[in-house]
Order: sequence, then structure tokens, then C-alpha cells
Amino acid sequence: MQSNTNTTCSTEEHLVPFFLSPLLIIELLFGLPGNLMALYIFCRYIRSWRPNILYLFNLLLADFLLLVSMPFRIDAYLRNENWIFGNAWCRINLFMLAVNRSASIAFMSTVAVHRYFKVVHPHNKINFISSRQAGGIAAFIWVTVIVMRLPLLTSDMLINEGNSSYCRSFNPKNVTTAFKLHYSIFIGEFFLPLLLLLFCSIRISCILRQRQLDKEKKVRQAIHTVLVIVGVFIFCFLPGVATGLTALYLRTRSELYCEAYKMSSLLFVLSIGFTYMNSALDPIIYCFSSSLFRNALKSSINRVGLVQLQLSRRPSTVMGSDS
Repeated sequence: MQSNTNTTCSTEEHLVPFFLSPLLIIELLFGLPGNLMALYIFCRYIRSWRPNILYLFNLLLADFLLLVSMPFRIDAYLRNENWIFGNAWCRINLFMLAVNRSASIAFMSTVAVHRYFKVVHPHNKINFISSRQAGGIAAFIWVTVIVMRLPLLTSDMLINEGNSSYCRSFNPKNVTTAFKLHYSIFIGEFFLPLLLLLFCSIRISCILRQRQLDKEKKVRQAIHTVLVIVGVFIFCFLPGVATGLTALYLRTRSELYCEAYKMSSLLFVLSIGFTYMNSALDPIIYCFSSSLFRNALKSSINRVGLVQLQLSRRPSTVMGSDS
């Protein structure tokens, strides 16, 4: 998707490393400390591993797949996208990045659905599942995500052009079955969860207004939690899907819309920076989604002694006991 099949309509790929390298470095510098702090809080302060906490912790684990993979992508972009780590690590690297994206979307959706049932259907039996059952749901998500992304491990993802090698998960020159499957998952795992997230946010908002609870502080937090997830989801993943679909369409008409295709292809590659940004923004979701995490974070800051923060009270029953 980064270049066309003919030489008359090739994208200006030299601009990609120039913009992506500093962006990914900034995201790594912000994402790594934030996620390490979150990991410390989960391991040090969280004593009650309720379903919501388990889903958030697995979201954190997904982010670490990205953080481990990102330095290699940064190195490649600093070398004008030349990949020096070999074909095997190219496959593993792309696999880890794809699993991060899929798992992040899956667990964000799970947190939103969990909040939806807590608010809209408070007496549903799904609200009373055990931590073991929630762990089973998390394990099922991981197995599903890994199985979907296995083609990236079994296909040759390294593209050799002259003296350079490119490690890309989108290749317009040789669209194999694995690439087609990757395209389909890339698009499908955006639109289906987006519809689900929008449904959850709208239903929560409508139900709370019907119950005339929308002005209570803790109830507003229930709406804010899902809205934050929707906001992070759209901000991180919409640019890649929108520019990718545009580039795929214009590629079939590149003879007529060469300049438009070149621009959309370039924007698609640059949108990778937004996709990777989810690891830096996910700690915001932890704070909005769990009072246990918020209190643990405040307690940790208070221990440092830089500032004293007041711990929040126990969440109301509308929010759920593990909110």
C-alpha cells in the first residue's frame, strides 16, 4: 500500500522515516514510563483482581508487546526503512505489532461491554462472574487474536529492493492470501468494535438519563469511561483505516488519480504513528475505568510526598463494585 505496481505512480517514501522516526521516539518515551508505572501499580497495590481489573491488566500486557517491538521499528525508520534484523525477526516483529493492535481493541471493547452490563443490566448474571471466569474470557481473547495473526509468522514479510530490505505488513506488489487476510482483519477489527462501543455509550447515556441519574458524579464517570475508550479508539485507529481504505480504492484507479493515490498512501504509512499511540494513551483508560487503580495511583503519588491527593470513596452500586 506504500507504492504502486508501476513506476509512474510511486509514493514519496523518503518522507515516511523523516516524520515517523521522531513521532515513534516521542511515543516510546511517554508510553514506556506510563505503562511501567501502571504495571507497578497493578503488581504492588491491586489486591482484588476483579473482572474489570483483569481486563485492564491484559490491556497493559498487550501494550508491552508494542513497547518491545517499537525500538526495532524506530531503528528501521532511522535507516530510511531499511530492515537489518533478518526475515525471522521481521515476521515476529510484525506479528507482535498486529497482536498488540488486535488485543488492545478486544480488551478495550471488553471493558466497555463490562461497564455496559454493570449500568444497563445490573442484575444480569454476567455481572457476577468470578475472577477465574474473567480469566477464561481473557485467555479466549488472546487465543483468538494469536490464531488470527498467525499468517504473519508463516509468510515472507521481508521485501528486498536493491540493497535495501523492507519489513512491511502491507505489500501492494505481491498480495498473497496472508496479506489479504491481514487487510480483512485490519478493517473488520475496527468497524465491528466501533459499532459495539458506540452502542454501549449511547445505551448507557440513555439509560442513565431515563433513571435521572446523569447528574450524579459517580454516574457521570460511567459515561466518561466509555467515552474515553471510544475517544482513544477513534483517535488511534480511525486514521489508519480511513487512509488505508482510500489508498486501496485509489490504487485501482491510479492511472487517473496518481497524485491522490500517492498522497493517500503516504498518509496511510504516517497514520501508523497514531496506531502506536494507543500504548501511551491506555493509562488514561486505566484511571477512568477503575477506582481501584485511581486510588492505588493516588496512594503511590502520596507515598512519594510530592503532592497529597484525596482518595475517592467506594464506588456506588450503579457503577459496579470494581469500577
